[in-house]
Amino acid sequence: MKFEMVMPKMGESITEGTVLKWLKGPGDTVEKDETILEISTDKVDSEIPTPVPGKIMELLAEENETVEVGAVIALIETDAEAGETAEPLQPETKTEVVSALAADVKAEPAAIKSAPKKSGNRFYSPVVMRIAAEENISMDELELVNGSGLNGRVSKKDVLAWLESGRRTETGDGRPEIGDGKRETGSRASSAEVDIVPMDNMRKMIAEHMIHSKHTAAHVNLYTEVDMQNIFLIRERNKKAFKNREGFSLTYTAFLVEAVVKALKEFPIVNASIENNTILYKKFYNIGIAVAVENGLIVPNIFNADEKNLVGLARSVNDLATRARTKKLLPDEMSNGTFSISNFGVYGVTAGFPIINQPQSAILGVGAIKKRAVVINDAIAIRPIMYLSLTIDHRLIDGAAGSMFLERIREYLETYDPEMTV
Repeated sequence: MKFEMVMPKMGESITEGTVLKWLKGPGDTVEKDETILEISTDKVDSEIPTPVPGKIMELLAEENETVEVGAVIALIETDAEAGETAEPLQPETKTEVVSALAADVKAEPAAIKSAPKKSGNRFYSPVVMRIAAEENISMDELELVNGSGLNGRVSKKDVLAWLESGRRTETGDGRPEIGDGKRETGSRASSAEVDIVPMDNMRKMIAEHMIHSKHTAAHVNLYTEVDMQNIFLIRERNKKAFKNREGFSLTYTAFLVEAVVKALKEFPIVNASIENNTILYKKFYNIGIAVAVENGLIVPNIFNADEKNLVGLARSVNDLATRARTKKLLPDEMSNGTFSISNFGVYGVTAGFPIINQPQSAILGVGAIKKRAVVINDAIAIRPIMYLSLTIDHRLIDGAAGSMFLERIREYLETYDPEMTV
C-alpha cells in the first residue's frame, strides 16, 4: 500500500519545518524508525525517522524547502498497516494546500492541478511552480535550470539563482531567451580570495535571537572567582564508581545547576522575566544548558530542576548533551526556560560574558578551572580556581541583587562536603 509521510509536529508552537537534508532517496528501502531526513524548525534541528518500513516511491519536499506541519513530504510503498504506525494527511488538508497555492499565484485551476508537476523525468515542487508562475517561466525554460537537489531536482534556490544570474534576458519580441550567465561582481572579491557561503538555518536563528536579545535587554556583566577544591575532591573520590554505575562521567555542570537552583530560590527576581510592563515571577526552575553542536549552539532545558538531586541533574545534563549532538531533541525542550548556563570553560577559556537567552533575565557564564596560587588563611596555596560570570538584564535586576546572587552561587560551590558520596 502507499503511505503518505507528513511533516511531523515537533512541538506545540511549531507550525512548519524546513527540510535540511534527505538521507534516503527514491528507490531506497527503509526500516521502521530508520532516519530518513533532517529537518529544522525555529528552535532546533532534528533527525526524523520513517514511521513505516518499505520502499521510498517519491520525495515531495525539496531540501531547503519550508513545509507546513501535516503536509505530505514523501510517498512510501509499504506492506505495514499505516493506521498502526502513523496518521496520513487527510484529503481535506490536501485541498486546503492546493487552494492556498492557487490564491498565492493567482493561477488557473488547471495550472494548480499540475503542481507539484513532473516534466519528462523532472519533478517540480509547489514552491518552484509558484515562482515559475510569478516570473512567467515556461516549462521549457524550467528544463534549462540546473538542479542541485536530490537526483538533479530543481529547488527554489536554483530558480532564484538562475533568475539572478541573468540567464533570462528579453528579446525584441518580449520573449525570454537564455543569456550568457555572467554575474556583475562589482567590488566583490574574487572566488580565489573569498568563499561566499549562505548562512544555514541554525546560524540564522542564532543571529536573530542574539540581536533581539541585545536590542531588548540592558546587559550588565559581573564576575567572581570560585575555589573548586571541595568539588574537585568529590569528583576524584567518586569518578570511577560513578562512571561504572551510570555509564558516563561526573562533570562539574551538575554541581553548578544544583547551586544555581538553590540561589534562584533565594533571589526570585533572577528567575523572573519581563512581559510588557509586568514582572513574571516563575515558581518553577527550568535551567537551560548551552550545548555546542555542529555549526551552532542550542540551549535545551532541564525542566523542574529543583525536583532532582545531584545524580538526577547529572543524568539530565548528560541526556541533553547526548541528544543535542545526535539531533534527537524536541523543539519544546528549547522553550520555557527560566535561567541558562553557558560553559565555555570546556574550551579552555578563562572568562566570558554570554548574551541573555530571551525572555530570561540572566545567564551564568562558566570559565575553565585552572590551578592558581591563592591566599588561604594568610598562606599561599595551589587551588583549582574557576571564574563565574553573570550577565543580568538591568531593566529588572539591579547590580546589588545580581552581585549577591552570584556570590551565593560561589558560597554553595565552595561549601560542598569534600567527603560526600555521589
